[in-house]
Amino acid sequence: MRSRVSRRNVHDRLASEDGNASVEFALVAPLLMLVALAVLQLMLAIHVRSVVTSAAIEGARVAALADGDLARAESRTRSILESNIAGAAVHSITASQVTEGENEMFAMVVETELPLIGFYGPTSMKLTGHALAE
Repeated sequence: MRSRVSRRNVHDRLASEDGNASVEFALVAPLLMLVALAVLQLMLAIHVRSVVTSAAIEGARVAALADGDLARAESRTRSILESNIAGAAVHSITASQVTEGENEMFAMVVETELPLIGFYGPTSMKLTGHALAE
């Protein structure tokens, strides 16, 4: 009779799910961390692109408002980027006056690196901001 009781206890212990949560967590936690880090990296890349785009547009607006002063426009763009996290990735800033059709415009070109990891690595990116001359 005792052997049946002990067999039943062993069977109950093997069939119970006690301790499975810690094993499942150990298996799932690295995957969740990888996804969380990938989302954070994507957010950083989008933020850098957005800041560089905004700085290029602001620089083009300064050039349009300051009677075509390209040096002042480059300086404004550089100051915006240096006060932000995107400033470390900037390679060059170029201001120019362009004509498209009958419209006189100012263009601000910012070349930078997009901070990605993995298969894509740091990727070179060129963003242009335009503003109509007044």
